[in-house]
Amino acid sequence: MQGWRLSGLRLPLDHSDGDLQAAICRRLQLSPQQLSRWRLVKRSVDARRHGQIRLVYSVDVELNLAPQRWRQLQRRFSSDRQLQPIPQSDYGLVLAQSPDPQAPRPLVVGAGPCGYFAALLLAQMGLRPVLLERGKAVKQRTADTFGFWRGSRPFDPESNAQFGEGGAGTFSDGKLYSQVSEPLPYQRKVLEELVAAGANADILTLHHPHIGTFKLATVVRGLRRRIEELGGSIHFECRVEHLLLDPDERRVVGVQLANGDTLAARQVVLAPGHSARDLFDALQRQGVHLEAKPFAMGVRIEHPQALIDRARWGAAAGHPRLGPAEYKLVHHCSGPGLEGRSVWSFCMCPGGLVVGATSEAGMVVTNGMSQHSRNERNANSGLVVNVTLDDLAHYGNAPGDPLAGVAFQRHWERRAFALAGGTYAAPSQSVGAFLAAGRRSDPAQVVPSYQPAVIACDLDACLPDFVSAALREALLAFEGSIAGYADPGALLTAVETRTSSPVRISRDAATLESVNTPGLYPAGEGAGYAGGILSAAIDGIKVAEQVALAQQQR
Repeated sequence: MQGWRLSGLRLPLDHSDGDLQAAICRRLQLSPQQLSRWRLVKRSVDARRHGQIRLVYSVDVELNLAPQRWRQLQRRFSSDRQLQPIPQSDYGLVLAQSPDPQAPRPLVVGAGPCGYFAALLLAQMGLRPVLLERGKAVKQRTADTFGFWRGSRPFDPESNAQFGEGGAGTFSDGKLYSQVSEPLPYQRKVLEELVAAGANADILTLHHPHIGTFKLATVVRGLRRRIEELGGSIHFECRVEHLLLDPDERRVVGVQLANGDTLAARQVVLAPGHSARDLFDALQRQGVHLEAKPFAMGVRIEHPQALIDRARWGAAAGHPRLGPAEYKLVHHCSGPGLEGRSVWSFCMCPGGLVVGATSEAGMVVTNGMSQHSRNERNANSGLVVNVTLDDLAHYGNAPGDPLAGVAFQRHWERRAFALAGGTYAAPSQSVGAFLAAGRRSDPAQVVPSYQPAVIACDLDACLPDFVSAALREALLAFEGSIAGYADPGALLTAVETRTSSPVRISRDAATLESVNTPGLYPAGEGAGYAGGILSAAIDGIKVAEQVALAQQQR
C-alpha cells in the first residue's frame, strides 16, 4: 500500500464525512475500494467569498492499487503539488547517556511553555531536571489573578497574569500556530504532548488551533505530572536572584534563590518570560551579554463579536462549523513622520476578554484572553505599532543600554496607571473620540470587558505621539477590510506593551549557549528567541537537545 498526502480538497460547510471520502475518490479518480484508509491532517476555512465559504482539507491516504495502476497514478499527478508523499513528522528523541548520579541535575528557570518543554524533553532523556518557577502553581495563581481582576484580592507581583505556572500564555487565547517556519516534527511533538496532557485532540488538525485559558490550566498540570513521573522535580515560589559563576572560567556553576538557597548546576536553561525585568537587571550586573531588541506597543480594541462574524462570514455567520471569526490585519503607514511604521493586530481573541496583565505595582498593562468556547460577547485584539531601537535612545541608564526597552515600557505603563486614577483601572476611549483627538469619549456601544474598571481618558496622554498617529491612520485603513472596524462606538483600552521581550540574551547559533557565559542556555520568548506558545515550546525542545549533547561531551 502506498501513502500520500492530498491537499486542497474544498467542500461546502454542510457536508458529511462521506462527502469528504467521496471527494478524495473523485480527486484521485479511484473507487472507494481502492482507498484503503484516510486520515484528516488539517482543516482550514476559505472565506474569500462570503456567499461561498468553503472548508479546505488535507488528508493522508493509503491506496490499494495494482503496480500498473499505481504507475499510471504517479504519472498523472507527477506535477501536482497537492499530491505528495507523506512528509516525515515523527520527532526523533535525542537520547542522552546514562546520567552520572553524582553530577548536578540540569536546572530550568521558568515554567512557561519553553521551560516546561525543555524540562519535559530533559526528563524524557533521563536527565531528571529541576524546574524553578518564581510564581505559584496554576490553581493558586488563577485564584490570585482572577481575584485581582475582580477586586477581591490585592495585586501580587509574584502571582499574576505574567508570573506563575504556565507563563503568560496561561491567560491568553492559547494560540498554537506561529508565523515562524519550524520543522514539522517539532510542531507535531509539541501538539501531541499537549494532547497527552489534556488538550483537545482537534489541535492536531485545525489550521489555527487554540486551547483557551481554563483548558490551558489543565494542560500545564498534565505536563507537570508527566515531568515528575519521569524523575524531574518542579518547585514553585522559587525566584532566581542571580547566577553562580566560576570566577576563573566564568562558567555557570549554579543559581542563588531569593531566599538565599543555592543550587548547583553545570547547565541552566533560562526561560524566564518577557516580563522578568528584575532578572534582566541581575544578568546585566553580572555581565551576561544582553542586547536591546525591537518590540511593539499600542492598545486593545473591542468590537461586538457579531460584527466581526458578519464581516468575515457574511450570511454564514453563526454556522457551527465556523465558530467565532478571527482576523489578522496589517497596515504600513504613509503619513508624515510615520515612514517605516507598521500597525498590526496582535493576539486577536474571538469571544474573549481584555485583561490586566501587569507584573509590577503601579502600572497598567492590557492583554487579551479567551476560553476554549470563545463565547464572550466581544472580540478583542491588540493594535500595536513597531518600536525601533532609535525610539529607545532617550531611555535607560546610558546610551546603548540593553535594558532601554524595559525603561520605555515602564514609562508608558506608569502613565496609564496614573491617567486612570492609580487604582489599576485602565484608561479607555471610544474609537470616535480617539479619531477626533482631544475628546475623552463618546458614548461607547461596546461594554468594556476589562476588570476592575475602565476610565474614560484621552489616550494620547499614555501613548507616544508616533503610536497615536499610526493607530489613527491604521484604524481608517482597517475599515476598508472589516466594515465597522472604525465604528465610533468601538472601544480602545490602554496600554499594550508586553507584545514580546524588549531584550535578547545573546546566544551562540549552534550550541544555543550564552555567548559569554558557558553553561547558560537562554531560551524562549523572554530571551528573545520565540513569539507565542508554539515557537517557545519548540525553542525549549531545541535547547534541551543541546543540553543533552553537552552532557554527553563532558
